[in-house]
Amino acid sequence: MNKILITGSAGFIGFHLAKTLLDHDFIVHGFDGFTDYYDVNLKKARHDILLKRSNYSYTIGMLEEQLKLDEVANKFGPQIIIHLAAQAGVRYSKENPRSYINSNIVGTFNVMEIARKLKVKHLLMASTSSVYGASTNMPFSEVENTDYPLTIYSASKKAIEAMAHSYSYLWNVPTSILRFFTVYGPWGRPDMALFKFVEAILNNKPIDLFNYGEMSRDFTYIQDLVKAIFLLVNSVPQLDPNIKKIDCDSLSSVAPFRTVNIGNSKTVNLHDFINSIENILKKKAVINNLPMQKGDVKKTLSDTTLLKNLTNFTPDTDYKEGISSFIDWYKDYYKK
Repeated sequence: MNKILITGSAGFIGFHLAKTLLDHDFIVHGFDGFTDYYDVNLKKARHDILLKRSNYSYTIGMLEEQLKLDEVANKFGPQIIIHLAAQAGVRYSKENPRSYINSNIVGTFNVMEIARKLKVKHLLMASTSSVYGASTNMPFSEVENTDYPLTIYSASKKAIEAMAHSYSYLWNVPTSILRFFTVYGPWGRPDMALFKFVEAILNNKPIDLFNYGEMSRDFTYIQDLVKAIFLLVNSVPQLDPNIKKIDCDSLSSVAPFRTVNIGNSKTVNLHDFINSIENILKKKAVINNLPMQKGDVKKTLSDTTLLKNLTNFTPDTDYKEGISSFIDWYKDYYKK
C-alpha cells in the first residue's frame, strides 16, 4: 500500500504529513483548492517544498468538484486516502456557515464515494476535538457521547463521522476517524492562537483573550500528530471476531470503523501559554480581555489510551518546546 491520496496537501497538517510519507518512499498525490481563507502565499510556499520531491504529484481543485476528484483518483489509483481538507475554524463558522456545509459535508461525501468505488484499503479522515461540545467529562474518550456540538464547524465534523460509519458498514470501507486536539507548530495557520499571538506581540498589537484567558487547551505539536497518523495508516480497522479486541477500543460492532483521539493528554492554561511566548520573545503582550464567545469551550483534554494501544506511541512534546520551534520558523519565514 504505497500510493496515498491526501486532500488538503498544501494545508498545515497535510503539508507536514505529505513530507513524512515522501520521506518514507510513499507515492503521494495531493489535492488542494488553495482557498483564500488565509494567506494563499503560505500554502504556495508549503506546496513548493513538496514539488521538489519526485514521488509527489498534485491537482488543484475543490472537493465539491466531483468529476475532477473522480478523474484524479481513478488515474492515480490510491490504496489509501487521507482526507484532511476542510473548511476550518470554529469562530469563522458563525460568519460563513454555508462554506462548512459545502466543503466539509458535500466535499467529504465525494471523497467517501471515491473510497467506495476504488475499494481502498484504508480511509483516514480528520475530525476534531470540537465534536465533544460542552462536555466536562474529561479526559475526552472516543466512546464519549458527541451528540451536542456547539458550532456549525463541529456539527459538520460530527456529520461526516456519522456518514463515514454508514459507508464503512454498507460498503466495507475500513475507516479511521482522527480527532485532532489544537494542533500547532511551524508552518501553522495564521488564524490559530499561537500564530496570532506571536504576530501580535512582535507587531505591538493587542491580543484578544476570550473569557479573560480562563481557558485551557490540549495543545498537540504538529510532528507528534503526523507521527501518530503515519503509524495509524497501517492500523486498519477490521471487523473480525477472531481478532482480539484492543483495550479501550472504539471499533464499531458492525463495521470496520474506528475513532481515535490524537492529543498531548495535557492541558495548558492560556495565560501560561502566552507567558511562554513572552519569555521566548523577551517581549510582553498587550492583552485585550474579552468575555467568552458563543461556541467556545473552556477546556479540552484528550484520552489517548487507544492511540497508545494501537501504535505504542503517545504524543509528548512539551508546549514550551513546541512554541520555541514555531517562533524560530516564524522569524525565519517572515525575516523578523
